[in-house]
This record gives sequence, structure tokens and C-alpha cells, in this order.
Amino acid sequence: MNIYVANIPWKASEDQLRELFSQYGEVASAKIIMDRETQRSRGFGFVEMTDDSAARQAISSLNGADFLGKALVVNEARPREERSGGGGGYRSGGGGGGFRRGGFNREQ
Repeated sequence: MNIYVANIPWKASEDQLRELFSQYGEVASAKIIMDRETQRSRGFGFVEMTDDSAARQAISSLNGADFLGKALVVNEARPREERSGGGGGYRSGGGGGGFRRGGFNREQ
């Protein structure tokens, strides 16, 4: 099961997150999401556990629990939604005169 973990302290490491969840069962992976530009933690991450029963126990036990001075928000991760490629919708050309092929556009 994939678990979403929010309100992770910036000073926390992925190893510390893995250790916290491993108290409840086998942790397949623990990932803290980092900002691309600053390389700092964005304060949330994902933990994947191999056993769904252990994962549910971890969720119920760790949601609201203190982790390095902050109360964690822990719940089952929702499937990632597909991102659309465009900015949405049809963009019409046009608008305000100016130069066009064949010279300056002016009324005749």
C-alpha cells in the first residue's frame, strides 16, 4: 500500500521516515518530495509498505503523531491523476492589427 505523509519536518530524512514506519511492518520505500529549484523538502512524501494490514495500522497509529516536533498527517495515497499536456482550450489568434504577411494591415 502506498501511504501519503504530510507535515514532515524539513530536517527529517528518508531514513528517519522509513524507521518510523518500519515499527509497523516492512517498508518497501520511503520518499520525501524535494523542491526542484531549492532542493529543500516540500514537507510531504510517500511510504510504500508491502503488507496492507500493517500499512493500515501505521496510518491509524501515526496520523496526528508527533514526528520531530510536528504532527504528521498520514493517509492512504490516492492514485496519481494523469496530467493533461496543454494549457486547456482553444486559443484563437487575432487581436489588434499590426504587420501581417503582405504589409501593414489597414482599412481600405
